[in-house]
Amino acid sequence: MSEFAVLGFTFAAVLLLILLLLLLTSWRGRLQGGLMLAATFITMVWSGLFALQSGFRLVPGVVIWGMEALKNLAWCGFLMVLLFRMAKQSSTSTSLFRILSIVILVASAMLVLPETVLLPVVFLDARYLGQVVSAVAGMMLVEQLYRNTTTENRWGIKYLCFGLGGMFAFDFYLFSDALLFKRIDADLWYARGGVAAMIVPLLAITAARNPTWSLDLFVSKRIVFHTTTLLSAGVYMLLMAFAGYYIKLYGGEWGAVLQITFLFAAVLVLVALLFSGQVRARAKVFINKHFFSYRYDYREEWLRLIRLLSGQEVKEPLFERVIWALGEIVDSTGGLLWLYSENRECELVANRNQPRPEIESDPELGSLVDFLGNRQWVINLDEYTSQPELYEALILPPWLTSLEGGWLIVPLIHDDRVMGFVFLTKPRTRIKLNWENLDLLKTAGRQAASYLTLYKTAEALTEAKQFDGFNRLSAFVVHDLKNLIAQLSLIVKNAEKHRQNPAFVDDAFLTIDNAVRKMTRLMSYMRSSVTDERRSRVELSHILKETIAAKSMQEPVPRLMTDTDEVWVLADPDRMEAVLGHVIQNAQDATNLGGSVEAGLHSADKMAIVEIADDGSGMDELFIRERLFRPFDSTKGLTGMGVGAYECREFIHSLGGRVEVYSRVGEGTRFKLIIPLADTYT
Repeated sequence: MSEFAVLGFTFAAVLLLILLLLLLTSWRGRLQGGLMLAATFITMVWSGLFALQSGFRLVPGVVIWGMEALKNLAWCGFLMVLLFRMAKQSSTSTSLFRILSIVILVASAMLVLPETVLLPVVFLDARYLGQVVSAVAGMMLVEQLYRNTTTENRWGIKYLCFGLGGMFAFDFYLFSDALLFKRIDADLWYARGGVAAMIVPLLAITAARNPTWSLDLFVSKRIVFHTTTLLSAGVYMLLMAFAGYYIKLYGGEWGAVLQITFLFAAVLVLVALLFSGQVRARAKVFINKHFFSYRYDYREEWLRLIRLLSGQEVKEPLFERVIWALGEIVDSTGGLLWLYSENRECELVANRNQPRPEIESDPELGSLVDFLGNRQWVINLDEYTSQPELYEALILPPWLTSLEGGWLIVPLIHDDRVMGFVFLTKPRTRIKLNWENLDLLKTAGRQAASYLTLYKTAEALTEAKQFDGFNRLSAFVVHDLKNLIAQLSLIVKNAEKHRQNPAFVDDAFLTIDNAVRKMTRLMSYMRSSVTDERRSRVELSHILKETIAAKSMQEPVPRLMTDTDEVWVLADPDRMEAVLGHVIQNAQDATNLGGSVEAGLHSADKMAIVEIADDGSGMDELFIRERLFRPFDSTKGLTGMGVGAYECREFIHSLGGRVEVYSRVGEGTRFKLIIPLADTYT
């Protein structure tokens, strides 16, 4: 029996040490927390000394009784401070508490009085009586604490009352028996360790429910749920094992068979219960209601909400995930999602575990949307039906209120604008809604609305990019067609004068062939929406000469200034010619008829360098930095597309090169196109 006592007191001491560390690391100097900390420490030392005494009989009796007195004083003092604070807040009399304080002090003194003060005959009786009086006073303090706590706040102290009340009641029974029979019952004495160990979890729960006592104790609700489930399953299987043993013992010749059948049935029932959604829901409600100050573990709830909305755990579309995420908060398994469009119409966009209602006419949801926008409430359909006065000015269409399983309407609000709402069905088990449920649903609804807004914005951006790509394609095509038309127009303009000139005819056919080839490339580009770019080794000086020849029909005539015969690059020859033509054309447009446009080519450091310079109007640094390469920004009015410089830079960048521009207003401009030589790719 003494081994059980050592084990019980040791286990109690370990649990008290853990609680003490939690209290100590979170104590912020508040009186209640300090007193609870002191009482826990004294009880831990008390448990350790009693474990030592039960196993080895090494602790003197005066120390044992002194620790009894200290333990009683510590817990009674803690209760007394709580009662005095309550009395001060409610302005009630404290005379009873003062009398109890004196009684406890006298009773504690009886435990530590030396034997010389009292006759040996009554020495132990006085100590037993002191313990009985202390236990009665302690039970009175617990009763007063529970009685003077308001009904809505009793959940915070009820486990403290259970724990300390049980401790004092056990001491009363133990020492009343000792006072009656003049000796302490060994069985009762050894059981005190187990009783003390059972009280510690109750004290921890109470401290967690009262943050003003400075215990920021966090116990994961998921861990509590799974631990409780595991413990319950263990207790269940233990009971079933006892029952199976009883069946085997008294079942006669069929006992072994009946035992196996019974245990298999027990395991089957356990598995069915563990996988039952309704049982899990009821267990969560029970644990949240009785073991936590808040119903939700907000960290876990928020992480789960984000995981569901972001699609980390499931691959369903976002609309279905929104219904799922909001339903998980209140254990709802299905619902509908309505979104409010820009034309002020609500559209049913998704359903989950709920059939889509058949609505042939106007759904008549304008009143609901207005109410959600003004009040931003979570609407309880049962409450709306029984107490419609709470939802004044709200008119719900009959088809909505008559939907099977209808329960809640959660608004989706983004920037104080109603995006829509989620219609949730009733949960597996009945849940009593309070401010905590509703606030969490509203906050989660706002988070879901932000995801929906981001989703819609991304869709709009994708659509805009598609139109932007089409517009850019059209602009580039029109730009190239404009240049081709300009070339063909020059041929038509000069045909009357030079049609009899064979050289002119040959040149005209070459120009038309070049135009046809470019238009074919443009048509292929428009059909595929992808540049049909065929890179090959091209001789850059040859392309530059052809481009200058094509631009020689316009004043000022460009001049080629180069000392390099062959410069090979890897590029699409058509686009290279177009880019060079754009730069030369812009130089001609910016230069007076008497000015000059020069084009040069050389190579250095494995790079081909094309320089096109003019002495025209020039540009300032701000224009070069902010407008020159911006697409669709033209200084030529309606005659320009504003894509030539942009296309030039993008094409040269795609080759691995760069474009440099040097210009001064009134002095001219110099473009440098720096392109890697073809040999650098090998």
